[in-house]
Amino acid sequence: MINNLLPLLTNENIYLIANWGVIPFWLLLILAPNHNLTNFFTQSIIAPLLLAIGYIYLTYIIYLEGNIFDGFELYNGLDGLYSMFANESLLLIFWLHFLAISLFTGAWIVRDSKKYIIPKIITIPSLVLTYFSGPVGLIIYWFLRIFFAKKVSFDD
Repeated sequence: MINNLLPLLTNENIYLIANWGVIPFWLLLILAPNHNLTNFFTQSIIAPLLLAIGYIYLTYIIYLEGNIFDGFELYNGLDGLYSMFANESLLLIFWLHFLAISLFTGAWIVRDSKKYIIPKIITIPSLVLTYFSGPVGLIIYWFLRIFFAKKVSFDD
């Protein structure tokens, strides 16, 4: 059965599955942040585990091709980064990385907003921005959090 699925695991299909697959998690965070189902799915290891499976699979495929470090020029300037992202598998690995970290950040925002009793309607713009632009949404949330927490904190 696994051999029948392997031809379907193209980079394009993994990309589509990952992109569409994170949307239910984000909808739970945005629409029902305090629901038990949201806590179970978004505050657990489930989403990162699913994205990690794709990440590990792609890394394994690159390894089998014998070019695990071919094109990996992350620290060689923008030209190196551009060259690295020309490798579709490496680009997809970094995209899965972005999806996982953004979702983790969104889950943290929801958890933290409960701690400071920040209304759901206030956190929604931060969550949407975090979905699309990661750090920008986090910074917007942090500024809102200062108002509700009545303190500036850089480390909690």
